[in-house]
Amino acid sequence: MSQLPEPQLGDLRILVVEDEMLIAGMIADTLQDAGYRVVGPATSLEPGKTLANNEDLDGAFLDINLAGKASFAIADILLRRGVPVVFLTGYHQSAIPEAYRHCARLWKPFQLDQLIALAERHFAQRAI
Repeated sequence: MSQLPEPQLGDLRILVVEDEMLIAGMIADTLQDAGYRVVGPATSLEPGKTLANNEDLDGAFLDINLAGKASFAIADILLRRGVPVVFLTGYHQSAIPEAYRHCARLWKPFQLDQLIALAERHFAQRAI
């Protein structure tokens, strides 16, 4: 009996929404180097919502504050679609609405290896 091939990280599509271009680029490069396919990065709310609605996604890293606008509308779209969300934030947990406290968070500033560890924990199971 033949077995199915092991899923590859390169099959996983990860949305990146971050308003700081330098940080967005570092996140995207790090994910690509680790074998993920990056969707975006989007640097503001409306492009993030468009990608969240229209792309096949296996996970998303969302900065909570996008140039003064909260990314929770993007999270709502993704969560309705069953896409796991990790928030990137410098805000204290109490600033995150209760409806989103179950989502994983990566506190800024973070190390890039922490980003990959979260991607593996929260997104890689979608490849199984």
